[in-house]
Amino acid sequence: MQKHLNKKLPLVSVVMNCHNGEAFLRESIKSVISQTYKKWELIFWDNNSTDKTEKILKEFNDKRIKYFKSDSYLKLYHARNLAINQTEGDFVAFLDSDDLWNSKKLETQLKICEKNKNIKFIYSNFFILKQGSNKIFKRSNKKLPSGEITQLLLNNYNIGLLTVMIKKDIFNHDKFDERYEIAGDFDFFIKLSQKFKFDCIQEPLATCRVHGSNLSLKRIDIYIKELEYWIDINHKKFIKLGYSLTRQKIFLLRLRIKSFLKNFI
Repeated sequence: MQKHLNKKLPLVSVVMNCHNGEAFLRESIKSVISQTYKKWELIFWDNNSTDKTEKILKEFNDKRIKYFKSDSYLKLYHARNLAINQTEGDFVAFLDSDDLWNSKKLETQLKICEKNKNIKFIYSNFFILKQGSNKIFKRSNKKLPSGEITQLLLNNYNIGLLTVMIKKDIFNHDKFDERYEIAGDFDFFIKLSQKFKFDCIQEPLATCRVHGSNLSLKRIDIYIKELEYWIDINHKKFIKLGYSLTRQKIFLLRLRIKSFLKNFI
């Protein structure tokens, strides 16, 4: 996309939040460094890790990597907001310390943003890699929605944080809700979808690694409580706006059944 770092090219701030992520951290950082688009900064927020996270990060001698560490463990979305506060880019992208990007992820998204300067939010399909079995598959085999997609997301939420690129100015007015530990992405993107049209790239541009330490898999009880809370505080408002939360209620029921069976077995 560029032979040298043209000052006019947009800076992309990559936010990586990490708590004891030593297992896959090197691969994740390498997938940022290997981007064909080179004008980025990596805001690495170490959420009070006690493993070799800091040591691994400092193996990478790259001035674009900026390291911050919490004095105590913070809820995930509190840590995300603090990391975003440190960004200086025109766009913000996210990659957790166990996930991976396609080498052309940033370049592909920025090309579309250059064609349409009004784009505030762009996402893509992604692969899911099951650690251990090494099975890999697309998150969605159906066409992903773009435009005004609030109800479509409520029906079938399929946005992966690792795929999104957001115009930085959005964060001047909107932040992740720090009360959440797992459902913060969902809550934030549903809110944004009511304000902006979303653009989408159908090809997978990232890989989400599924393993035993994924918070959403380990703490399904937290996920259930947060989704219950989200439905409770948003139900009346969304009904008045003409949206249906039926699919979210069905999803919540499935989570409860999954949790019951897990505990029963």
